[in-house]
Amino acid sequence: ASVQRVELRGFFKQLCSDETPMVRRAAASRLGEFAKVVEPDYLKGELIALFAQLTKDDQDSVRLLAYESSVSICSVLNEKDISQYIMEIIKAGVEDKSWRVRYMVADHLTDLQKVIGPQLTKEYLVDALQVLLNDPEAEVRATTASKLKDFAAHLPEDCREAVIMHTILPIVKKMVYESNIQVKTALAGVMMALAPLLGKDNTMEHLLPLFLTQLKDENPDVRLNIISNLESVNEVIGIKQLSMSLLPAIVELAEDNKWRVRLAIIEYMPLLAGQLGLQFFDTKLNELCMNWLVDPVYAIREAAVNNVRQLVDKFGLEWAQNTVISKVIKLSRDPNYLHRIICLYCIQNLCEVCESEVVHKTLLPSVLGMATDQVPNIRFKVAQTLCKLGQYLERGSLVQSVQPVLEKLMTDSDPDVVHFAQVAVTQLSLTPAAAS
Repeated sequence: ASVQRVELRGFFKQLCSDETPMVRRAAASRLGEFAKVVEPDYLKGELIALFAQLTKDDQDSVRLLAYESSVSICSVLNEKDISQYIMEIIKAGVEDKSWRVRYMVADHLTDLQKVIGPQLTKEYLVDALQVLLNDPEAEVRATTASKLKDFAAHLPEDCREAVIMHTILPIVKKMVYESNIQVKTALAGVMMALAPLLGKDNTMEHLLPLFLTQLKDENPDVRLNIISNLESVNEVIGIKQLSMSLLPAIVELAEDNKWRVRLAIIEYMPLLAGQLGLQFFDTKLNELCMNWLVDPVYAIREAAVNNVRQLVDKFGLEWAQNTVISKVIKLSRDPNYLHRIICLYCIQNLCEVCESEVVHKTLLPSVLGMATDQVPNIRFKVAQTLCKLGQYLERGSLVQSVQPVLEKLMTDSDPDVVHFAQVAVTQLSLTPAAAS
């Protein structure tokens, strides 16, 4: 068996130097598996030399596959051997002339950190992280940025705060103003997670200004990543402090001249409401949400209806009855017909989450009252809304209250109104009575 083993190793060594790049690539991709099954002497004597050789190959596709195996190789070596044989090779990978190779090293940085241990991380990887965060290639910076949270969390405790404050943070402060969206988005996704590691004072002084900068970023993904990770900051500095800092930025976005910016912040509102809590939401943000229902841009009004529905899901029916429904009903008497239409949209959404009593006593009378509106668009919306409400009403009130109104709409002068009234009568199975 040992003769065969020697023979196989000889073949593998030959393959690592094969003149065809595809063969060397295949050999490089198997280095890690090889490392896990050979004896320590062979590993240190032969295999690491092959690893070093492949990381210097003239083909970048070979080099990057060799670097991919570095985690497996380190996992079977002790700290002294890693330091002696491997770390200089990793260092060379961080500065490789091909960005794809540097990307591979960046992508495996935190896996490497876990297998080489805290001491070598301090000695080698902190510098490597710095170099990669400043890489000229955006893809490399973005993937390195995405590793920051894990990297910082696994730093040895005796140096964690110092490394974050003096090494990571100065680069992060620069990266916030990056022009590359991919980098900024990756950063926004992990930056908040540094808060628990830095504590309240450092977060307030150093991180909060960066969050606020990113919260105003023109790219919605950057803003979303900040808002969706608020929880980790909330835990550190408390909701009161956080909301006082964030509120002006949120309000500014909510009233932005560009409707797409307003649209983006509406879409985050249910998420934000969940993170900031009901009390804060009601005092500071509820009015904003209601104002969006009468925004001049249709897309905003439509999103605002969906937002109200999600907030009711989040905060419950009692909250809806106390704060939302009366404001929605009020729109049914608004002089602007676009606002009356939005009222009907809202009712169509709210009836799905309201109890039947609320549907019957509060929502239905408003809709019935709009059946004689002078604007045909409102009348056909009334027919559609009654069709929807009918699914949540008892048969008695359907026949008594809804049917006469739909029958009247079926004789309307506008063909669209007639059509939607007929559809409603059919869908609610009111046909026999209508015919009589």
